[in-house]
Amino acid sequence: MSLSVAYNTARSSLQASQSQMALVSRNTAGASDPGYSRKIGALVTTDGAARVTVLRASDRALLNKMLETTSDVAMQQSLLEGLQRLSQTISDPELDESPAARLGALSAALQQYANAPEDTVLARGFVKAATDLATSLNQATSTINAIRQETQVQITDSVARINDILTKFKAANDEVMSGSALGRDVTDALDTRDQLISQLSEEIGVTVVYRADNDVALYTDSGVPLFDRLPRSVKYDTGVSLVTGKPGGAILIDNVPVTGDSSPMPLSSGSLVGLVKVRDDIAIGYQRQLDELAQGLISAFAETDKTGGGKDPQAGVFTYPGGPDIAATAPIGLAGSIKVNGAVDPSQGTGGKYERIRDGGITADVDYTYGDGTASFSGRLYQLIDNLKADRDFDSGLGLGEKMTLQDFASSSAGWVEAKRQDASQQVAYQTTLLAQASEALSNATDVNMDDETALMLQLEKSYSASAKLISVINQMLQTLLNSVG
Repeated sequence: MSLSVAYNTARSSLQASQSQMALVSRNTAGASDPGYSRKIGALVTTDGAARVTVLRASDRALLNKMLETTSDVAMQQSLLEGLQRLSQTISDPELDESPAARLGALSAALQQYANAPEDTVLARGFVKAATDLATSLNQATSTINAIRQETQVQITDSVARINDILTKFKAANDEVMSGSALGRDVTDALDTRDQLISQLSEEIGVTVVYRADNDVALYTDSGVPLFDRLPRSVKYDTGVSLVTGKPGGAILIDNVPVTGDSSPMPLSSGSLVGLVKVRDDIAIGYQRQLDELAQGLISAFAETDKTGGGKDPQAGVFTYPGGPDIAATAPIGLAGSIKVNGAVDPSQGTGGKYERIRDGGITADVDYTYGDGTASFSGRLYQLIDNLKADRDFDSGLGLGEKMTLQDFASSSAGWVEAKRQDASQQVAYQTTLLAQASEALSNATDVNMDDETALMLQLEKSYSASAKLISVINQMLQTLLNSVG
């Protein structure tokens, strides 16, 4: 081997060691960054010279698994947060503030009043219990509407984040593609791109499709394109107003609905899905249950034509803006408007009288009168007690059963919310465990191990010293040769 060849080899080795040592330093600096992937210096020999090509530790299968579990956790977390807020309508069972507890208090007050129908104090207590029950239903509806409005704001924010991430993703993807074409080191740009995909998976389920030239395309978990060279437009349908008991606007990607009953390719994971489920499924389902409960109360306390004339039943103790006629099915939002009839509540200042509860005629129509003219008449009150205890037909689509008492229905409704909250809590715990395992597996495959980097640095330092020593020896030999010629 000539001295010039030996020198070029030693110099090439020295430069390769320097490049690899720089990568080790780069890895060490990025070790604390959760989005950083370990960089690997691969030695490539070209024309007898060693050159370092920078590679990046990655595992597509593990990354896809982490993205999937991230979306699942985000969806379940959104559901849990919404259900926890809905649980406010039930409150602490010991406080007896839920509709079910208020209904129980109403039944007890009615029983006491029936035992002493001439006692105005007990009548006042019954009206107070009825008012508390109506108020709890009103407040529950207000809470549901407030939760839906808050969720709507979160949906709008989520859509804005998705569009922002897709815009940033385009810049990162373009950098990766152009850098790859020019032979530049694009490993940091790849890290950025993966970080953006991870952030996107929190908002919406994502499927990553890798293509030639280091390009990728993004699709939703249902197959709708999110990014293909250019980001797709994600927006909320503002043409649909958010009203009580009605679904809100759908989420559109390229004007294709991806949420709602009309969606041909509905999303199945991500925070956005959880928010839409809270707004359009869970909250509306609970509202329908409360409306059905309110309808049952109005019907249970309704007055009927005692003359046999066939007049329709009329609202009694409980009424609503559409009264005194009673609707065949519960109007949407009825729980928010049910109230105690002013005709039986003197405190409302409308000339109400307690004895109308006992004697009937709340509608001011003598045909609906029950009493016999004595203060001790209790037949109507015991009839109301029987009405509360009687099994009633309920909408089977509410998921609580078809036939039961009002008390059982109210308790089942409260249990429905709690069961869903508990299930969401268990799912969050389970999916979080899966995410931790997936993240750990990906971390083991791609993250920086400081022990390994330290050991590699020591090896590179030895290689660097050996190359430097060889260059020093070659320099001495060349100097000796020059001296001998001179």
